[in-house]
Parts: sequence; structure tokens; C-alpha cells
Amino acid sequence: MRTKFFRLSFVLLFIHMFSFGQSEGMVRIDGARYIPLYGRDSTVVAVNDFQLDVYPVTNQEYLQFVKSVPKWQKSKAKKIFADGSYLRNWKNDLELNDTELLNSPVTYVSWFAAKAYCECQGKRLPTMDEWEYAAMADETVKDARVKKSYNEKILSWYEAPRSNENEIGQNAKNFWGIHDLHGLVWEWTSDFNSVLLSGESRKDNEKDNNLFCGSASLGSTDLMNYAAFMRYAFRGSVKANYTIKNLGFRCAKDADNIK
Repeated sequence: MRTKFFRLSFVLLFIHMFSFGQSEGMVRIDGARYIPLYGRDSTVVAVNDFQLDVYPVTNQEYLQFVKSVPKWQKSKAKKIFADGSYLRNWKNDLELNDTELLNSPVTYVSWFAAKAYCECQGKRLPTMDEWEYAAMADETVKDARVKKSYNEKILSWYEAPRSNENEIGQNAKNFWGIHDLHGLVWEWTSDFNSVLLSGESRKDNEKDNNLFCGSASLGSTDLMNYAAFMRYAFRGSVKANYTIKNLGFRCAKDADNIK
């Protein structure tokens, strides 16, 4: 009996140690130094340990948010923070169109709205470097960018019409345990100036000009020139108050310290 008690205690301790520093619905990602594939002049950047939502934010989750924070409801959001298409696939402030699924990623949300949602959860939007770092993993390795099959899959997603009609979790989780970084919707990141906007260097940015989205950013100047063209074109067309059919988001959080 005593042996069983100690075994159970060990199992519970192991579970606690494994989950410590990881919030519910998120996974902890061990940071590192890596070279993001923004362009030929990219340099090594350091990513600290952080947490990222396993799934994009859903219609159902966003519905709960606007119920608790009415100023972000469809009829009440200020146009300076969300354009006229904000939540256009909702019937009204608290009801989706009949064609929309509660478990599909929320779209038609602006950067301001996404930021407000994350902050309401005690989280934040991921930085571009955090998003890129998490998204370069496939199902088995942290950095799959050298794999031809991985690049071909990304390209096929970029070339196909993107849709928010599918429910979350349909794409296999990656090395970190994250779903749907690719193949579902584009995703906002927090950064205003973290990648090139007008030139060939990260230093050649127009201050506080455009915002851009995570899924649009993964690529390589050598292997994925076409994808690079698509993501740069997309970034150049969006601003903080834009709301787009296939543009959603997920939240991030600094990693809790583990002693």
C-alpha cells in the first residue's frame, strides 16, 4: 500500500513538473538563436522561452470576449480601431451567421481587436520572431525549412485559396504541439517593424507604418521566392484597423520561470 502511495506521488510530481510554467491551452516553447528567413540580409536573432496558444482563437472564444467587453462588439467598435468589415460574418453583436462555425478561427478582426483580446486573457500577441520560430517546425523537428516536402507543403497552402470555414485542429500538431500555424488562416503578430517593408534589409523599415501577419511570413529567398512575394504583397496591403476574411490570430505569453 505504501509502495502504491509513493508511486502515485511520483506520478503527480512528474505531471506537476512537466506542466509548471505552462498555461492552460498553451504550450511552452524553448527559445534559441536562429536565422529568420526574411531576406538575404537577415541576421541571427534570439528568441526567449515563451508560451503560445495551441490553436487560433475561435469564434466561440471571441464571442465570450465581446460579451464581457461590449466596446468590441460589432456595432460598437470604433472605426479607427476596426474598419467597416469588422465581424462582417456575424449577424449582430452576439450572434454568428448561420454558415459560421463556433469552433472555426475568428476572422474579420483587426490588430487592435486581437491585441485587446489577448490582453484581456492576460496574454499578448506573439512577436514576428516568436511566430516564425514556432512555425518553422514540422511534426518531427524544430526546424524543417531545409526539407523539400515541408517547403512544398507551405507553397501549396499559399497558392490555394485560404479559408476560415474549417474547424481548428484539423492540421497535425507540430514538434511543439501547436496546431494550424499553416493551412488554416493568416495570423496577426504584434510587431509593426520587424521585417522589411520597403527594401532588402530589416533596417530599411518605414517607422510605425504597416502591420503584418504570421502565416504570410514564413519563407526562404532561395527555396520559397514565390511565397516571399505573396507574403510581402499581403503585408504591404494591411494596416492595424483592417479586418479580412482569412485573417485571425492566437495569443502568446512570456514563459514562467522554472526554478
